[in-house]
Amino acid sequence: MTDKLRAAVVGVGFIGEVHARAVIAAGGVVAGVAASTPERAASAMTRLQAERSSSTAELLVTADDIDVVHICTPNYLHAPLAARALAAGKHVVCEKPLATDADSTRDLVTAADAAGVVAAVPFVYRFYPAVREARARVQRGDTGPLQLLHGSYLQDWLSDTADDNWRVDPALGGASRAFGDIGVHWCDLVEFVTGHRITRVSSQVTTAHARRNVTGPVATEDAAAVLFETDHGALGSVVVSQVSPGRKNRLWFSLDGATESLSFNQELPDSLWVGDRARTTVLARGSADTTPAAMRYSVLPPGHPQGYQDCFNAFVADVYAAIGGETPEGLPTFADGHRAAAVTAAVMASAATHTWMEVRA
Repeated sequence: MTDKLRAAVVGVGFIGEVHARAVIAAGGVVAGVAASTPERAASAMTRLQAERSSSTAELLVTADDIDVVHICTPNYLHAPLAARALAAGKHVVCEKPLATDADSTRDLVTAADAAGVVAAVPFVYRFYPAVREARARVQRGDTGPLQLLHGSYLQDWLSDTADDNWRVDPALGGASRAFGDIGVHWCDLVEFVTGHRITRVSSQVTTAHARRNVTGPVATEDAAAVLFETDHGALGSVVVSQVSPGRKNRLWFSLDGATESLSFNQELPDSLWVGDRARTTVLARGSADTTPAAMRYSVLPPGHPQGYQDCFNAFVADVYAAIGGETPEGLPTFADGHRAAAVTAAVMASAATHTWMEVRA
Protein backbone atom coordinates (compact mmCIF):
# COMPACT_ATOMS: atom_id res chain seq x y z
CA MET A 1 0.00 0.00 0.00
CA THR A 2 1.28 3.47 -0.82
CA ASP A 3 -0.73 5.37 1.79
CA LYS A 4 0.11 4.91 5.43
CA LEU A 5 -2.49 3.09 7.47
CA ARG A 6 -4.02 5.26 10.16
CA ALA A 7 -4.41 3.47 13.47
CA ALA A 8 -6.44 4.12 16.60
CA VAL A 9 -4.99 2.78 19.86
CA VAL A 10 -7.62 2.37 22.56
CA GLY A 11 -6.00 1.87 25.96
CA VAL A 12 -2.72 3.60 26.79
CA GLY A 13 -1.10 1.33 29.38
CA PHE A 14 1.85 -1.01 28.84
CA ILE A 15 0.26 -2.99 26.03
CA GLY A 16 -1.12 0.10 24.31
CA GLU A 17 2.39 1.50 24.12
CA VAL A 18 3.66 -1.79 22.67
CA HIS A 19 0.96 -1.59 19.99
CA ALA A 20 1.81 2.04 19.20
CA ARG A 21 5.49 1.24 18.72
CA ALA A 22 4.56 -1.64 16.42
CA VAL A 23 2.22 0.57 14.36
CA ILE A 24 5.06 3.00 13.73
CA ALA A 25 7.55 0.20 12.99
CA ALA A 26 5.11 -1.18 10.40
CA GLY A 27 4.97 2.19 8.66
CA GLY A 28 1.60 3.22 10.05
CA VAL A 29 0.49 6.36 11.82
CA VAL A 30 -0.97 6.51 15.32
CA ALA A 31 -3.79 8.80 14.28
CA GLY A 32 -5.56 8.81 17.62
CA VAL A 33 -5.59 7.44 21.15
CA ALA A 34 -8.34 6.97 23.71
CA ALA A 35 -8.19 5.99 27.36
CA SER A 36 -10.34 5.59 30.45
CA THR A 37 -10.53 9.39 30.73
CA PRO A 38 -9.92 12.24 28.27
CA GLU A 39 -7.14 13.46 30.54
CA ARG A 40 -5.28 10.14 30.40
CA ALA A 41 -5.62 10.06 26.63
CA ALA A 42 -4.28 13.59 26.27
CA SER A 43 -1.31 12.89 28.52
CA ALA A 44 -0.42 9.77 26.49
CA MET A 45 -0.31 11.51 23.10
CA THR A 46 3.40 12.33 23.18
CA ARG A 47 4.43 8.99 24.65
CA LEU A 48 2.52 7.07 21.98
CA GLN A 49 3.47 9.55 19.19
CA ALA A 50 -0.20 10.10 18.38
CA GLU A 51 -1.68 12.88 16.28
CA ARG A 52 -4.63 13.46 18.60
CA SER A 53 -6.53 12.16 21.59
CA SER A 54 -10.23 11.37 21.70
CA SER A 55 -12.70 12.07 24.45
CA THR A 56 -14.15 8.54 24.17
CA ALA A 57 -13.14 5.22 22.68
CA GLU A 58 -16.53 4.87 21.01
CA LEU A 59 -15.97 8.03 18.95
CA LEU A 60 -12.44 7.09 18.00
CA VAL A 61 -13.12 3.54 16.74
CA THR A 62 -15.73 4.82 14.27
CA ALA A 63 -13.90 7.97 13.12
CA ASP A 64 -13.72 8.48 9.36
CA ASP A 65 -9.95 8.92 9.30
CA ILE A 66 -9.21 5.61 11.08
CA ASP A 67 -8.31 2.50 9.06
CA VAL A 68 -7.44 0.01 11.81
CA VAL A 69 -8.40 -0.09 15.48
CA HIS A 70 -6.08 -1.55 18.15
CA ILE A 71 -8.06 -2.50 21.28
CA CYS A 72 -5.87 -2.59 24.41
CA THR A 73 -8.47 -2.01 27.12
CA PRO A 74 -9.56 -4.12 30.11
CA ASN A 75 -11.08 -7.38 28.89
CA TYR A 76 -14.77 -6.60 29.45
CA LEU A 77 -14.56 -3.77 26.87
CA HIS A 78 -13.03 -5.88 24.09
CA ALA A 79 -16.22 -7.30 22.58
CA PRO A 80 -18.34 -4.12 22.49
CA LEU A 81 -15.52 -2.00 21.08
CA ALA A 82 -14.55 -4.63 18.51
CA ALA A 83 -18.18 -5.03 17.43
CA ARG A 84 -18.54 -1.26 17.07
CA ALA A 85 -15.34 -0.98 15.01
CA LEU A 86 -16.34 -3.89 12.75
CA ALA A 87 -19.77 -2.36 12.16
CA ALA A 88 -17.97 0.78 11.00
CA GLY A 89 -15.91 -1.25 8.53
CA LYS A 90 -12.62 -0.92 10.39
CA HIS A 91 -9.86 -3.52 10.49
CA VAL A 92 -9.37 -4.61 14.10
CA VAL A 93 -6.50 -5.83 16.26
CA CYS A 94 -7.96 -6.87 19.61
CA GLU A 95 -6.02 -8.03 22.62
CA LYS A 96 -6.85 -11.41 24.09
CA PRO A 97 -9.13 -12.57 25.45
CA LEU A 98 -11.14 -11.51 22.42
CA ALA A 99 -14.14 -11.53 24.76
CA THR A 100 -14.84 -12.89 28.23
CA ASP A 101 -17.07 -15.73 26.96
CA ALA A 102 -17.07 -18.04 23.94
CA ASP A 103 -20.52 -16.97 22.68
CA SER A 104 -19.29 -13.39 22.28
CA THR A 105 -16.08 -14.44 20.54
CA ARG A 106 -18.12 -16.56 18.10
CA ASP A 107 -20.29 -13.52 17.32
CA LEU A 108 -17.18 -11.43 16.65
CA VAL A 109 -15.81 -14.02 14.22
CA THR A 110 -19.12 -13.90 12.35
CA ALA A 111 -19.13 -10.09 12.34
CA ALA A 112 -15.55 -9.90 11.07
CA ASP A 113 -16.31 -12.34 8.26
CA ALA A 114 -19.40 -10.37 7.28
CA ALA A 115 -17.46 -7.08 7.28
CA GLY A 116 -14.73 -8.53 5.06
CA VAL A 117 -11.95 -6.91 7.10
CA VAL A 118 -8.74 -8.15 8.69
CA ALA A 119 -9.40 -9.03 12.33
CA ALA A 120 -6.42 -10.28 14.35
CA VAL A 121 -5.51 -11.25 17.91
CA PRO A 122 -1.94 -10.70 19.19
CA PHE A 123 -0.75 -14.24 19.81
CA VAL A 124 2.66 -12.76 19.20
CA TYR A 125 4.81 -15.60 20.53
CA ARG A 126 4.19 -17.21 17.13
CA PHE A 127 6.56 -14.63 15.69
CA TYR A 128 9.79 -15.72 17.34
CA PRO A 129 12.11 -17.19 14.68
CA ALA A 130 12.81 -20.16 16.98
CA VAL A 131 9.08 -20.91 17.13
CA ARG A 132 8.80 -20.78 13.34
CA GLU A 133 11.84 -23.08 13.20
CA ALA A 134 10.13 -25.57 15.51
CA ARG A 135 6.96 -25.47 13.39
CA ALA A 136 8.91 -26.03 10.18
CA ARG A 137 10.76 -29.01 11.67
CA VAL A 138 7.51 -30.62 12.82
CA GLN A 139 5.95 -30.06 9.39
CA ARG A 140 9.06 -31.49 7.69
CA GLY A 141 8.74 -34.65 9.76
CA ASP A 142 11.97 -34.29 11.75
CA THR A 143 10.27 -35.14 15.04
CA GLY A 144 8.18 -38.02 13.76
CA PRO A 145 4.71 -38.32 15.27
CA LEU A 146 4.44 -36.16 18.36
CA GLN A 147 3.56 -38.14 21.48
CA LEU A 148 3.87 -35.74 24.42
CA LEU A 149 3.30 -31.95 24.51
CA HIS A 150 4.15 -30.36 27.84
CA GLY A 151 5.38 -27.20 29.48
CA SER A 152 4.43 -24.19 31.56
CA TYR A 153 3.82 -20.46 31.56
CA LEU A 154 4.95 -18.92 34.85
CA GLN A 155 4.91 -15.32 36.13
CA ASP A 156 5.34 -13.74 39.56
CA TRP A 157 3.70 -10.31 39.26
CA LEU A 158 0.75 -11.31 41.51
CA SER A 159 2.68 -13.48 43.96
CA ASP A 160 2.19 -11.16 46.96
CA THR A 161 -1.09 -10.12 48.60
CA ALA A 162 -0.05 -6.50 48.04
CA ASP A 163 -0.04 -7.11 44.28
CA ASP A 164 -3.29 -6.19 42.60
CA ASN A 165 -4.72 -5.45 39.17
CA TRP A 166 -8.08 -5.04 37.44
CA ARG A 167 -7.64 -8.57 36.01
CA VAL A 168 -8.28 -9.99 39.49
CA ASP A 169 -11.90 -8.76 39.30
CA PRO A 170 -14.01 -11.14 37.15
CA ALA A 171 -16.34 -8.26 36.22
CA LEU A 172 -13.43 -6.58 34.45
CA GLY A 173 -11.17 -9.45 33.42
CA GLY A 174 -13.53 -12.40 33.06
CA ALA A 175 -14.17 -15.56 35.05
CA SER A 176 -10.69 -16.98 34.30
CA ARG A 177 -7.60 -14.96 35.09
CA ALA A 178 -4.34 -16.95 35.01
CA PHE A 179 -5.42 -19.38 32.32
CA GLY A 180 -7.49 -16.85 30.36
CA ASP A 181 -4.63 -14.33 30.47
CA ILE A 182 -1.54 -16.43 29.80
CA GLY A 183 -2.57 -20.09 29.53
CA VAL A 184 -4.24 -19.33 26.20
CA HIS A 185 -0.92 -18.05 24.88
CA TRP A 186 0.72 -21.39 25.67
CA CYS A 187 -2.10 -23.40 24.11
CA ASP A 188 -2.18 -21.26 20.97
CA LEU A 189 1.58 -21.52 20.58
CA VAL A 190 1.71 -25.29 20.98
CA GLU A 191 -1.24 -25.84 18.65
CA PHE A 192 0.38 -23.52 16.09
CA VAL A 193 3.74 -25.29 16.20
CA THR A 194 2.42 -28.85 16.24
CA GLY A 195 -0.71 -28.68 14.10
CA HIS A 196 -2.49 -30.60 16.88
CA ARG A 197 -5.75 -29.38 18.43
CA ILE A 198 -6.59 -29.85 22.09
CA THR A 199 -9.80 -31.89 22.22
CA ARG A 200 -10.30 -32.82 25.90
CA VAL A 201 -9.04 -31.35 29.16
CA SER A 202 -8.88 -32.30 32.82
CA SER A 203 -7.90 -29.36 35.00
CA GLN A 204 -7.50 -28.03 38.51
CA VAL A 205 -7.19 -24.38 39.51
CA THR A 206 -6.06 -22.73 42.73
CA THR A 207 -6.21 -19.30 44.30
CA ALA A 208 -3.05 -18.66 46.30
CA HIS A 209 -4.37 -15.49 47.92
CA ALA A 210 -8.01 -15.54 49.02
CA ARG A 211 -7.82 -11.78 49.57
CA ARG A 212 -5.81 -8.99 48.02
CA ASN A 213 -5.16 -5.66 49.66
CA VAL A 214 -7.19 -3.61 47.17
CA THR A 215 -9.59 -6.04 45.52
CA GLY A 216 -10.50 -7.82 48.74
CA PRO A 217 -11.94 -11.36 48.27
CA VAL A 218 -10.55 -13.00 45.12
CA ALA A 219 -12.82 -14.96 42.78
CA THR A 220 -10.32 -15.76 40.00
CA GLU A 221 -7.56 -18.36 39.85
CA ASP A 222 -3.88 -17.64 40.46
CA ALA A 223 -2.71 -20.90 38.85
CA ALA A 224 -3.97 -23.87 36.85
CA ALA A 225 -2.75 -27.36 36.01
CA VAL A 226 -4.21 -28.91 32.86
CA LEU A 227 -3.93 -32.39 31.41
CA PHE A 228 -5.12 -32.69 27.82
CA GLU A 229 -5.49 -34.93 24.76
CA THR A 230 -5.15 -33.88 21.12
CA ASP A 231 -6.84 -34.81 17.88
CA HIS A 232 -3.63 -36.55 16.73
CA GLY A 233 -3.45 -38.82 19.76
CA ALA A 234 -0.85 -36.94 21.79
CA LEU A 235 -1.03 -36.48 25.56
CA GLY A 236 -0.17 -33.12 27.06
CA SER A 237 0.07 -31.04 30.20
CA VAL A 238 0.64 -27.41 31.11
CA VAL A 239 1.06 -25.54 34.40
CA VAL A 240 0.07 -21.88 34.39
CA SER A 241 0.85 -19.50 37.25
CA GLN A 242 0.96 -15.80 38.04
CA VAL A 243 2.26 -16.44 41.58
CA SER A 244 5.64 -18.15 40.98
CA PRO A 245 8.36 -15.99 42.60
CA GLY A 246 11.29 -15.25 40.33
CA ARG A 247 9.49 -16.28 37.14
CA LYS A 248 8.93 -13.12 35.12
CA ASN A 249 7.54 -14.45 31.85
CA ARG A 250 8.68 -18.04 31.46
CA LEU A 251 6.69 -19.57 28.63
CA TRP A 252 8.31 -22.97 28.02
CA PHE A 253 7.30 -25.99 25.97
CA SER A 254 8.73 -29.38 25.08
CA LEU A 255 7.39 -31.32 22.11
CA ASP A 256 8.47 -34.96 22.30
CA GLY A 257 8.23 -36.97 19.09
CA ALA A 258 9.10 -40.50 18.03
CA THR A 259 12.53 -39.46 16.72
CA GLU A 260 13.23 -35.93 17.98
CA SER A 261 12.22 -33.50 20.71
CA LEU A 262 12.06 -29.72 20.52
CA SER A 263 12.08 -27.25 23.40
CA PHE A 264 11.62 -23.46 23.52
CA ASN A 265 11.89 -20.98 26.41
CA GLN A 266 10.53 -17.47 25.81
CA GLU A 267 12.98 -16.00 28.34
CA LEU A 268 15.83 -17.28 26.11
CA PRO A 269 14.07 -16.71 22.79
CA ASP A 270 16.97 -16.73 20.35
CA SER A 271 17.50 -20.49 20.53
CA LEU A 272 15.71 -23.79 20.04
CA TRP A 273 16.78 -26.97 21.84
CA VAL A 274 16.78 -30.01 19.55
CA GLY A 275 17.45 -33.54 20.82
CA ASP A 276 17.47 -37.13 19.60
CA ARG A 277 18.94 -40.37 20.95
CA ALA A 278 22.43 -39.57 19.63
CA ARG A 279 22.87 -35.86 20.39
CA THR A 280 21.40 -32.61 21.66
CA THR A 281 21.85 -29.26 19.96
CA VAL A 282 21.02 -25.69 20.85
CA LEU A 283 20.17 -24.12 17.53
CA ALA A 284 20.87 -20.38 17.60
CA ARG A 285 18.78 -17.98 15.58
CA GLY A 286 20.34 -17.43 12.18
CA SER A 287 22.34 -20.69 12.14
CA ALA A 288 23.36 -21.98 8.74
CA ASP A 289 20.67 -24.69 8.63
CA THR A 290 17.82 -22.42 9.77
CA THR A 291 14.68 -22.95 7.71
CA PRO A 292 13.32 -20.17 5.43
CA ALA A 293 10.18 -19.95 7.59
CA ALA A 294 12.34 -18.90 10.56
CA MET A 295 14.66 -16.66 8.56
CA ARG A 296 11.70 -14.56 7.42
CA TYR A 297 11.39 -13.25 10.98
CA SER A 298 15.11 -13.09 11.79
CA VAL A 299 15.60 -9.37 11.20
CA LEU A 300 18.85 -8.82 13.12
CA PRO A 301 22.26 -10.43 12.60
CA PRO A 302 22.92 -13.49 14.80
CA GLY A 303 24.15 -12.51 18.25
CA HIS A 304 21.94 -9.41 18.37
CA PRO A 305 19.01 -10.58 20.51
CA GLN A 306 15.43 -10.26 19.29
CA GLY A 307 12.65 -10.06 21.83
CA TYR A 308 9.00 -9.42 22.61
CA GLN A 309 8.70 -6.03 20.91
CA ASP A 310 10.30 -7.51 17.78
CA CYS A 311 7.58 -10.20 17.79
CA PHE A 312 4.90 -7.57 18.16
CA ASN A 313 6.40 -5.51 15.35
CA ALA A 314 6.38 -8.58 13.10
CA PHE A 315 2.79 -9.38 14.02
CA VAL A 316 1.51 -5.87 13.26
CA ALA A 317 3.55 -5.77 10.05
CA ASP A 318 1.82 -8.99 8.95
CA VAL A 319 -1.60 -7.59 9.90
CA TYR A 320 -0.95 -4.49 7.82
CA ALA A 321 0.37 -6.61 4.95
CA ALA A 322 -2.88 -8.59 5.09
CA ILE A 323 -4.85 -5.33 4.96
CA GLY A 324 -2.85 -4.54 1.82
CA GLY A 325 -3.93 -7.81 0.19
CA GLU A 326 -1.13 -10.20 1.14
CA THR A 327 -1.74 -13.47 3.01
CA PRO A 328 1.04 -13.87 5.62
CA GLU A 329 1.32 -17.46 6.82
CA GLY A 330 0.38 -18.02 10.45
CA LEU A 331 -1.42 -14.74 11.14
CA PRO A 332 -3.57 -15.20 14.30
CA THR A 333 -7.14 -14.13 13.58
CA PHE A 334 -10.41 -13.73 15.47
CA ALA A 335 -11.01 -17.44 14.81
CA ASP A 336 -7.94 -18.17 16.94
CA GLY A 337 -9.28 -15.81 19.59
CA HIS A 338 -12.54 -17.75 19.62
CA ARG A 339 -10.66 -21.04 19.94
CA ALA A 340 -8.77 -19.65 22.95
CA ALA A 341 -12.08 -18.76 24.59
CA ALA A 342 -13.41 -22.27 23.93
CA VAL A 343 -10.34 -23.89 25.49
CA THR A 344 -10.64 -21.57 28.50
CA ALA A 345 -14.30 -22.48 28.93
CA ALA A 346 -13.44 -26.19 28.90
CA VAL A 347 -10.61 -25.73 31.41
CA MET A 348 -12.81 -23.82 33.84
CA ALA A 349 -15.73 -26.25 33.44
CA SER A 350 -13.42 -29.19 34.12
CA ALA A 351 -12.05 -27.52 37.24
CA ALA A 352 -15.57 -26.84 38.49
CA THR A 353 -16.89 -30.37 37.87
CA HIS A 354 -13.71 -32.42 38.41
CA THR A 355 -14.34 -34.25 35.14
CA TRP A 356 -12.85 -34.39 31.68
CA MET A 357 -14.42 -31.80 29.38
CA GLU A 358 -14.58 -31.60 25.59
CA VAL A 359 -13.32 -28.42 23.90
CA ARG A 360 -16.26 -27.13 21.86
CA ALA A 361 -14.88 -24.53 19.47
